[in-house]
Amino acid sequence: MSGHALAEAVAGAVTGVGALLRAWREDAAALRGAWEGGQFKAEADARAHRALSERLTAIDPDIPVVSEEDPGSLARERPSRYWLIDPIDGTASYAHGFAGYVTQAALVIGDRPEIAAVYAPETRALYTAVRGRGAHRDGVALPRLPAAPPGAGVLTDNTPRPVGIAARVAERFGYRDYRESGSIALKLCLIAEGAAHLFVKDVPVRDWDVAAPGLVLAEAGGLLTRLDGTPFGYRGGYEHTGLVGGADPSTCRTVARWLAAE
Repeated sequence: MSGHALAEAVAGAVTGVGALLRAWREDAAALRGAWEGGQFKAEADARAHRALSERLTAIDPDIPVVSEEDPGSLARERPSRYWLIDPIDGTASYAHGFAGYVTQAALVIGDRPEIAAVYAPETRALYTAVRGRGAHRDGVALPRLPAAPPGAGVLTDNTPRPVGIAARVAERFGYRDYRESGSIALKLCLIAEGAAHLFVKDVPVRDWDVAAPGLVLAEAGGLLTRLDGTPFGYRGGYEHTGLVGGADPSTCRTVARWLAAE
């Protein structure tokens, strides 16, 4: 299957699962769950994993699925080509009635994502990207992001106002505008479409959180790095400490250097 056909197929897969997620919100059993460390896990996570895995396997049974919800897939050596999925990014938002969650998948080949789809079910926003061919929202090409020097534009995070590392960055670089948003993927997609300009987080971040939205952001001209400024390598372990995502790569690197020097 060609890259274009795969991109269309994975977009169909995440939108289909998104429709299920909306429906499952009427089912109290799907919303039941518990906090595991800093993550909320619900029955809907397992359901969405099964639904998305089945759809992706139907597209091409020779491409394995690696999922947050399948520990066995994470324990094995990474395949040379695989779907890396996050069935629900933002489960706490999902279970507690908020709109800030997505379902997402990326086709990873070697050490980088090549095709991505991120779907926000409550707003029906679909973000897609193919490496070297740009990023789209709802089928419309996203324009290349303009320059946004440090302090210019909108800082985003998932709290009503900047706290923690976001507050430190806002104070150091002079960010005055702020936007509250939900999942990690959704914040990176907001930057890709120009609705926000910088996102900084110092909590554990996993490859499945960022593979799909990171490609969307990169294809729009932005940059995603780990907190220390190094790229996500998609090799070895899946967990990292924090991230910096920016509309302007220069600003992203500047903020990462400052954080590393603190």
